[in-house]
Amino acid sequence: VRLSVDGNVNKQSNRLRNYFVAKFVCEKYYKKMAKIHDALKPIQWLIGTWKSVSAKGSYPTIKDFSYNEVLTFESLGQPLLNYEARSQHPVSGAPMHLERGFLRIKPGTSQVAFMVAHNFGLAVLEEGEATENRLMLASKSIDRMSFGKDPAVKAIEKRYRLNADGTLEIQTDMQTDNTPMTNHLIVVYEKSD
Repeated sequence: VRLSVDGNVNKQSNRLRNYFVAKFVCEKYYKKMAKIHDALKPIQWLIGTWKSVSAKGSYPTIKDFSYNEVLTFESLGQPLLNYEARSQHPVSGAPMHLERGFLRIKPGTSQVAFMVAHNFGLAVLEEGEATENRLMLASKSIDRMSFGKDPAVKAIEKRYRLNADGTLEIQTDMQTDNTPMTNHLIVVYEKSD
């Protein structure tokens, strides 16, 4: 904030600050008040923010690891959920992975398509079926940047389950150029909102 010669707050700075405050409040309100599209009923149990309580990764070609992750599925009133996942190192807190995308449902069915972009240069389209408190997905297409790290990911399968205790469990299997379909990640989340 700049002060004028006589000590008054610059009017332009006030207007700018008021604009950003109003924008922030409106975005928060809109997200909270967005109606959930009727087509989302089979997957509305995913809506919200989920924080990992246990996140473990393994694969034959790498050392086992653990991490912390926050997932967000949000509805903006369309027949899809906006999605974001951010993972961090459990000790240092350093960012490890980021992915964003959209989980779309075909209205009147339990068919879903999950389009996800990963920060390491991978774009995946997964399709599958939503059942009561479960979501089963398999990759239909995977594309990666030309200078992506080898070995290339060839296929992904994911299983989402809302457990009886209210936790969300996600298991991810992966196939690469040199490893057949193998479990890669097992994560359990608690809802935080």
